[in-house]
Amino acid sequence: MLKYLLKNGSLFTKEGFLPADLLTAEGRIVSIARGLDAAGAAVIDLHHAAVFPGFVDVHVHLREPGFSYKETIRTGTLSAARGGYVHVCAMPNLDPVPDSLAALNVQREIIARDAAVHVHPYGAITRGERGEALADMEAMAPFVAGFSDDGRGVQSGEMMREAMGEAKRLGKPVAAHCEDNGLLRGGYIHDGDYARARGHRGICSESEWGQIARDLKLAEETGVKYHVCHISARESVALIREAKARGVDVTCETGPHYLVFCDGDLREDGRFKMNPPIRSREDRAALIEGLRDGTIDMIATDHAPHSAEEKGRGLEKSAMGVVGLETAFAAVYTHLVKPGILSMDRLMALLNGNAAKRFGYGTPLAAGQPADLTVFDLDRKFTVDPERFQTMGRATPFAGMELYGVCLLTMADGRIVWREDGV
Repeated sequence: MLKYLLKNGSLFTKEGFLPADLLTAEGRIVSIARGLDAAGAAVIDLHHAAVFPGFVDVHVHLREPGFSYKETIRTGTLSAARGGYVHVCAMPNLDPVPDSLAALNVQREIIARDAAVHVHPYGAITRGERGEALADMEAMAPFVAGFSDDGRGVQSGEMMREAMGEAKRLGKPVAAHCEDNGLLRGGYIHDGDYARARGHRGICSESEWGQIARDLKLAEETGVKYHVCHISARESVALIREAKARGVDVTCETGPHYLVFCDGDLREDGRFKMNPPIRSREDRAALIEGLRDGTIDMIATDHAPHSAEEKGRGLEKSAMGVVGLETAFAAVYTHLVKPGILSMDRLMALLNGNAAKRFGYGTPLAAGQPADLTVFDLDRKFTVDPERFQTMGRATPFAGMELYGVCLLTMADGRIVWREDGV
C-alpha cells in the first residue's frame, strides 16, 4: 500500500489550527509532526490547507439496490468523498428492503465491490418498511448501523415499542423517521406563509413533533438508544432538549438546508422539496440554537437523489428529496462558522465526534488511527454547480449559491478517494 506524506498542512485540533505534516502508511496515520520526511512516500504539498478528520454522515440514500437510475453506491460514495465524508450510513428504503440477512447481503455485496468510502447500512425496522411486523433484526444486527424505516414513520406505537425492545436487546440504535401520516393531509411543503400565499397544501409541524413525543416516552420506557432523523421544527428541538435533561438516551440530527433556508426562500422548483420540509424562520433559529447548546448532536445531509424527470415537476408534484453530500460542509461553514454563529470545534463534533460516540464511526487525527481524513481550502470560494457533482442527483436548493470551502483531498483507510484537480 502507498505511503503518503502530506506536507504543510494546517491540522485542526482543539487548540485551533496547527502547522503540521502527516505521514500515512498501511492505511493508518504513522506520524504527525512538523518537518517530517519519509523515504518512498508520495509527497503532496497541501499549501497550508485545513486538515480535518474524515466526516461522518449518518443519513444518506445510496439508492442501490433497486433504484440505480437515481444513484449507485459508486456514484453516491464518490459524492461523499468529494464532500469530505469518509463514513456514511445508508438508509434501507431499497428494493429489496433489507429486512432479512439475505436481503441485506444483496446491498452488502455491492458495497464491498463498489464503495469509495466506508458504507454502513441500516436494517429495516419492519418487513418491507410496511409497519406491520418486525424485520429479522437479530440476524442483521452484526452488520448494520442500526434500524430505521426511513421514508415513513412507524405509525403504530405498539410496533415501535416492540422494535425498541428488540433493538435494546441487540444493543443497536433505532433511527426514527418521525411522521404521523394522519396529519399530512396531502401536504408537500411547510404549512406556513409561503404555502398559504400561493395556495399550496402544507405539512404541519405536529406531524413531526407529535411522533417524536410518542417515541421519547417509549425510549424512556425501553432504554433503547434512540436517534431522531432530520428534525426541522422548533417543537422537536424543545422536546428533545427536555428529554435529554431527564436522562432519555436520545440523539438527533438536522440537515444543512434546514439551517440555511426558511420557507420564505422557497421557489416554485422541485429542488426546494424534501421531507420534512424547510420550515419557518423561527424553526431555523431554534435549530441553530439547538446546535449551539448541544441539543442537536449531528448534521446529516439526508442525501436523497432522484432523476431529473422526478424533480422537474414543480413543488407540488416533484419527488421528495435533495442531494447534499457535496455542499454540506461548505454551506454550514459559510453560513454559520464564518459569521461566528458556530465554532469550528462544534462543527467537527457535529460532523465527526458525536457520530463516533453514538454509532462508532469516525476517528480522530492521531498517530495509530486509520488514515481517514479530509483537506479543505477554507479561503477558496465557489459557485454551486450541480452539473459538476459526482452524484447522479442534481436537485439542490444551494444551486447557484456562492460558498466557501473547497475539498481538495479525501483519504479513506489511507487510499485517496477524492483529489481536486491541481492538488
